[in-house]
Amino acid sequence: MTTNYDVGGRDRRAFLRDLTLGGACVLGGESALLAAPKIAPQWKNQIGLELYTVRDLLAKDYEGTLAKVAAIGYKEVEAADPYNNLPPAQYKALLDKYHFKMFSTHADATDGPGLEKELEGHALMGLKYTAVHKAGDRPRGPKTIERVKGDCAEMNTYGVLLKKFGMKYYIHNHSGEFDVLDDGKTTEYDVMLRETDPALVAMQLDIGWAYVAGQDAVEMFKKNPGRYELWHVKDAKYKELDPKLKPSQRQRVAKIVAMGEGDVEYRAVFANAKTAGLKHFVIEQDTAGQGGRDAIADCKIAYDNLNKILA
Repeated sequence: MTTNYDVGGRDRRAFLRDLTLGGACVLGGESALLAAPKIAPQWKNQIGLELYTVRDLLAKDYEGTLAKVAAIGYKEVEAADPYNNLPPAQYKALLDKYHFKMFSTHADATDGPGLEKELEGHALMGLKYTAVHKAGDRPRGPKTIERVKGDCAEMNTYGVLLKKFGMKYYIHNHSGEFDVLDDGKTTEYDVMLRETDPALVAMQLDIGWAYVAGQDAVEMFKKNPGRYELWHVKDAKYKELDPKLKPSQRQRVAKIVAMGEGDVEYRAVFANAKTAGLKHFVIEQDTAGQGGRDAIADCKIAYDNLNKILA
């Protein structure tokens, strides 16, 4: 993956200084950048795990599984279950015991008379990002631009409420959000980026599903800088997929693998974290423990490989 650089209006001295700091070479009096932007050192110290990755193990031994995840070196987690059915203070104590921070969740709040109390609990656990779901079934049928706009207006409304608790609404993607809608050219993801308020709604980019959908995460960051505060760091064998399939169809046949064993060039992705606006990320492997390895073994491989990438 190549990266283009534009000197723009900067003076030559400042440009050469930046090149020196970024690992540039000066050849024949002409400046040439031979390396991608450096990866910021802090990312190594906050590698997180989406706990959906170890969901089967959690169901058998919740605390024991957290202990094993902590022993690997993970510093952050993202819950995908109802917090082991514990009250917020007890779940926070459990996380503290293993020195975990939790800034985002996939065990979202539910709209209704108890919503604000639930959000108080989210804030107590340290959450900065959540979504809000309505009880009951959501409308079925094909998505249209107008329907997605309506969803975005609802997200913005929830975002206003979440702001009172120091949180933002998040949008997580799979691959289907990159299917075109009823105008034949606009995707659901296009509409969500355009119609949601960045001050209230953050994008949690599932990078693996984006690449499966035919997207380039680095180009997405450049197109909408600062929007991608959260990442799901997932690896996949996406290069072998039929490009004629729709993104949602590619997701159904994609092979999800442990971090570092797929096709996503995560060194380039993390080198552009500042452009993305990244604040927190978690490794997620939907298939952990399904390829003949224990799910904890997959988590260890993922952690070690990403640790090397971030070096």
